[in-house]
Amino acid sequence: MYAKVLSSAVLGIDAYTVTVESNTENVTPFTINTVGLPEGAVRESKERVMAAIKNSGFLLKQKRITINLAPADIRKEGALFDLPIAIGILASYGLVKTTFFKKIIFIGELSLNGKLRQVKGVFPICLNAKKTGISGIIIPKKNIEEASFVEGIRIAGLETLKDVVDVLNGEKDFKGETRKGKTFSGNSFQYDVDFADVKGQENVKRALEVSAAGGHNILLIGPPGSGKTMLAKRIPTILPEMTIEEALETTKIHSVAGLIDASFGIVNYRPFRSPHHTISDVGLIGGGQVPKPGEVSISQNGVLFLDELPEFKKNVLEVLRQPIENGEVTISRAKISLTYPANFMLVSAMNPCPCGYYTDPKNECCCNPQLIQRYLSKISGPLLDRIDIHIEVPAVEYDKLSGKQTGEKSDVIRNRIQKAREIQIQRFKEKPKLHDNAGMERSYIEKYCKLSNESRILLKTAMEKLGLSARAYDRILKVSRTIADLENKKNIKSHHIGEAIQYRSLDRSMWLG
Repeated sequence: MYAKVLSSAVLGIDAYTVTVESNTENVTPFTINTVGLPEGAVRESKERVMAAIKNSGFLLKQKRITINLAPADIRKEGALFDLPIAIGILASYGLVKTTFFKKIIFIGELSLNGKLRQVKGVFPICLNAKKTGISGIIIPKKNIEEASFVEGIRIAGLETLKDVVDVLNGEKDFKGETRKGKTFSGNSFQYDVDFADVKGQENVKRALEVSAAGGHNILLIGPPGSGKTMLAKRIPTILPEMTIEEALETTKIHSVAGLIDASFGIVNYRPFRSPHHTISDVGLIGGGQVPKPGEVSISQNGVLFLDELPEFKKNVLEVLRQPIENGEVTISRAKISLTYPANFMLVSAMNPCPCGYYTDPKNECCCNPQLIQRYLSKISGPLLDRIDIHIEVPAVEYDKLSGKQTGEKSDVIRNRIQKAREIQIQRFKEKPKLHDNAGMERSYIEKYCKLSNESRILLKTAMEKLGLSARAYDRILKVSRTIADLENKKNIKSHHIGEAIQYRSLDRSMWLG
């Protein structure tokens, strides 16, 4: 007997419909064959599925079962096909009514006792189901919060295979548990840290405010214990609140990566990712035999923090160029090419030398110039040029550390940043994907970063004395535009240019004096 069940899978960060066909024949011995380019977890599913069926109380006669996953030219990966395969087998045995099979998608991993386990990629799968006209979807109960943010589709979260069969056969009323779209309530995430915790470092906090206001990449350079990591961890607390579009886009990526919090379902906070310096290039930008998003994509609309920047492998750092420049990363393989979004704010930190005390007046540096140069050369000029702001983080004096005075709270700083971002959104309203000054292309720089003669002379002098590149010139103009936006000024003034130039003072050309 033949049965056809609809399921879905994720390719990149988008989902597509998969048809699970099941055919049973009265042929001995009892065998199960799965075709349609199944990967390891899918091939092994037959053992899980048969154990789950038996332990759910269903007795099957000895037959030959063939399972086909269509389209057959795309590799199927993951355990989310367990449930549709089980339902397909039961339907081919005549144990399940097929009345709603053309209108429902089934996804879920089965344990050996028939319970449904949480799976990855539910959010994009629900989006695809809505797009293709599917009226309902049956998923594991732990995925229900994630799926509930997709409106216009009926969602059923169940706990066991037996529950699914009972619902399909009409033996169990499920109306009370069917969900329809939840609304996004904005950035309700409460952070455990605050900028008020940071003593001193006013210049650095100002640089971080400018960086967050314009979405600019920033490099923190200072001796050990100066507070670089502490400052970096507080950047998400001053970033503007997530819009519904950003939240859904970020949720889509986190769903595919299996990082969704089952208790809430949607990512309503700016991601903060801090990979270890031993990470591989695949782990950072994505890829693998079955391509998956890397840290740059998981950081979408948030912060990617690279601590101890020179300790990362050079080839790993170099692959950052494309995502920083284009806001996306393309993974090419022999049979497939996928593009993941990678619009993140890069925050990096490093010591000024191997021992860490080259710029510290209170500790003697034990590194010679050649050793320092070799250490700094681990970061290439092209990558350094793509970082808009370089700021020195000095060691904090004892009086400031022991003082009771606290700095501005993150909420106060975020309000200023939010106003600056609103100016930028209005400025680039004709280009929806451009939200901040850091993403300005050359044509926009020429249009919105016009300089007076005084400002032009100041910038020319800095370019010549510091030996800055053409890309650094554009970065200075972008940062100047952001500083002007923070002051709600229409035109860029000379003091805006002067502050932006200070944020390039750690370029390699003058670092060793």
